[in-house]
Amino acid sequence: MKYILSFTFFLTTLTTFAQTDQKLTAQLQNLTKDFNGQTGIYMQNLKTGKTVAINADTLFPTASMIKVSILSGLMDKIEKGEMQYNQKLVYRDSLLYAGVDILGSFKDKDTIQLSKVALLMITMSDNTASTWLQKLVGGDYINNWLEANGFKAMRVNSRIPARRPIWEIYGWGVTTPREMCRLFTMIRDGKVVSPAASERMYRMLNRIYWDNTALSQIPPYVQAISKQGAVDASRSETVLVNAPHGDYVFSIITKNNKDQRWTADNEANLLIKKVSALLWHYFEPGSKWQPAAGVDKYMLNE
Repeated sequence: MKYILSFTFFLTTLTTFAQTDQKLTAQLQNLTKDFNGQTGIYMQNLKTGKTVAINADTLFPTASMIKVSILSGLMDKIEKGEMQYNQKLVYRDSLLYAGVDILGSFKDKDTIQLSKVALLMITMSDNTASTWLQKLVGGDYINNWLEANGFKAMRVNSRIPARRPIWEIYGWGVTTPREMCRLFTMIRDGKVVSPAASERMYRMLNRIYWDNTALSQIPPYVQAISKQGAVDASRSETVLVNAPHGDYVFSIITKNNKDQRWTADNEANLLIKKVSALLWHYFEPGSKWQPAAGVDKYMLNE
């Protein structure tokens, strides 16, 4: 039995090593080694199966990336007939999430379709829209969906009393880079709720306003779905790229960042851009595309 277990461990280790892109791992480790904070990266080439895992199973705050989980729970309720994609909702002032949001500018008792609230949550990362949808779906319902679909770490924390101690550490949501990539890959493969729900989600995630970090390093004519997350001490992004030579997905999440400025040259923002650029040119070595000279003045999204 001892020898069988040893051989099994050997095979598992060998398989893991064979799937790891050692060259790319070294390049990404070099890129992140001097970062003033903690970083986690997971990447998978969905054509070859090759991966990179750097703190890929470490817990990190999701910030707004948790909104993809909220969308998954919403789609599950729609699929079950408990909600309707185009049902009319009545906005109330009590729903306002402090900050600058499109939905927060609505007047009390204004109406809006649920589909548009969902689009605002994903495309604009509108917090008022997001907390409203989380309330309608239910935080526990979303977490139960995540658990039922094999997610061990990813959870909504905010507005769930039992998870307050975790909320105090990680904020709105918690995840790992590997699980963020798994959720995006499930959407791509039509495995979130249903093929139809996944297709709708895929289109929504392809309409991101916040395209000034990772997305800015991918040619605008190449489709990519993404979701960003940002709070003072954490900046993150998960992206799935439909690249010419094969799709790839990656998630880079940071925490305990020393640089907490809300500026374009924030250290974590620059790191995310460098990781995205490295991956694009690694998988598309023949591409001569670079961001256009002078484009920075058009990327000051606020």
